[in-house]
Amino acid sequence: MAAVGALAKKVWSIRRFLVLLFTPLVLLPIIISLPPKEGKCLYVILVMAVYWCTEALPLAVTALLPITLFPFLGILPSNKVCPQYFLDTNFLFLSGLIMASAIEEWNLHRRIALKVLMLVGVQPARLILGMMLTTSFLSMWLSNTASTAMMLPIANAILKSLFGDKAASKDLNRENEENPASLQQNKLYTVPTELQFLASTEDKDLMEEKEVVIEVPMDLKKEDEYRANIWKGFLISIPYAASIGGTATLTGTAPNLILLGQLKSFFPGCDVVNFGSWFVFAFPLMLLFLFLGWLWISFLYGGINLRFAERAVLFLFCFFAILLFSRDPKFIPGWASLFTPGFVSDAVTGVAIVTILFFFPSQRPSCKWWFDLKASNTENPPLLSWRRAQETVPWNIILLLGGGFAMAKGCEESGLSVWIGGHLHPLENVPPAVAVVLITIVIALFTEFASNTATIIIFLPILAELAIRLKVNPLYLMIPGTIGCSYAFMLPVSTPPNSIAFSSGHLMVKDMARTGLLMNLMGVLLLSLAINTWAKSIFQLDTFPAWANIHGENITSLLPDVKNVTLSSLNKI
Repeated sequence: MAAVGALAKKVWSIRRFLVLLFTPLVLLPIIISLPPKEGKCLYVILVMAVYWCTEALPLAVTALLPITLFPFLGILPSNKVCPQYFLDTNFLFLSGLIMASAIEEWNLHRRIALKVLMLVGVQPARLILGMMLTTSFLSMWLSNTASTAMMLPIANAILKSLFGDKAASKDLNRENEENPASLQQNKLYTVPTELQFLASTEDKDLMEEKEVVIEVPMDLKKEDEYRANIWKGFLISIPYAASIGGTATLTGTAPNLILLGQLKSFFPGCDVVNFGSWFVFAFPLMLLFLFLGWLWISFLYGGINLRFAERAVLFLFCFFAILLFSRDPKFIPGWASLFTPGFVSDAVTGVAIVTILFFFPSQRPSCKWWFDLKASNTENPPLLSWRRAQETVPWNIILLLGGGFAMAKGCEESGLSVWIGGHLHPLENVPPAVAVVLITIVIALFTEFASNTATIIIFLPILAELAIRLKVNPLYLMIPGTIGCSYAFMLPVSTPPNSIAFSSGHLMVKDMARTGLLMNLMGVLLLSLAINTWAKSIFQLDTFPAWANIHGENITSLLPDVKNVTLSSLNKI
């Protein structure tokens, strides 16, 4: 097995080197065959897309390529590219990551999970529901990957308490025999095999030891199969719930933030999408999808005394969420109306709250220290240290977001998005409702093999131009495209949460493909339902907004040049 793993690693290294070397050479004809500026921009985007999809370079390193290539190729000057990496949206996402780091530091996610599981009981279907609710709630605020990694140890500990280690190890060995070296070959994320969550909590008094009785079929011959199905249902529900939960908030997953950033880039006058309006639209969709997903998984597989630091993090976390919701809810004046219009954004709120984490004490301050000369001078550590934030915050995501925004800026400035829009004539005769379904299906299939972030970066500029062509509100196509990126359920390599669950060894590819196929279908249909019903009133999708009209006029002014270039190219042929 070690030799097979070493060989797989060597093959992957050679493949990565070949992709890194030959992709720029293979794509060079694009620069020659297209108009100069548009061709160069498309060349950079395709190189980045290939690098992102194959991971020939680390994702964050690929995201930095526009800083070098755009100025060298004459697409954009560096003073226009570099600011894209430090936009308002980036700092909003950063504040969410730092808040997640504080929650993880003080195990607040464990408290939430235990509380929910204590409420739902020990019946398998209810436990799966509890796991899905908890994971989706965490994923609304933390990254999908972090939420899955946090919840899987809890799920395994619960399963071990229900069935014992013997059944777990038996099932694990069987699955590992059927999937040799699959984790090495697919570069899947892994989680610890010794999951001691229930025994590792520092507050032993919070965990009351008691026997958990679960109803099992009387037929002993089917007991092993029943337990294996319950185990699979538990594990497969967690990454799915993480992907669904991340769609409910703007900071829940990177594609949502990229939509916000690119809306500001393409349509500066669009102020319809903010944290509150997105939540009103996406949260009911998330609950509906979560409920149907739970029914499907249950059918298929059978079935707080807080410490001071935890209380403080919980309060700041809730205060953070309340401030985000109430800044500008649209239907009533928000607290941002107290300040100069346009000066206060969600990023200001996020950075202000997470700054408190770095100086607020993690232990209750004692007034006796001021009057007792013999009192200890031991330093009271803050809720979150900068060292801990450096270790746990995925800083590469900030660069990844910046790379997406830089690509969008390059598409806009070079005229590539206009050129692409000029070649979308066949889709102009498609009814908008049908276009939404087709777009969601295409993106959901594409994102099974590419990262969500890379997928939405590639498709959003195209959807914006297509909306202008169809004379529909751009949000009518861009919102389904954004959420559709999170509906990747069929393959272990589709998303990091899927990989984490698969790497536990209890799931096979056919398990995920069988379950995920219907999940994908349900997601497409529910998203189409949502965008054609309550989303229309929330985002005024029935009207073609003025901010899109201005962008459309700019496109129209550029179209003659595009048509002339296209005709001249055809004449040469």
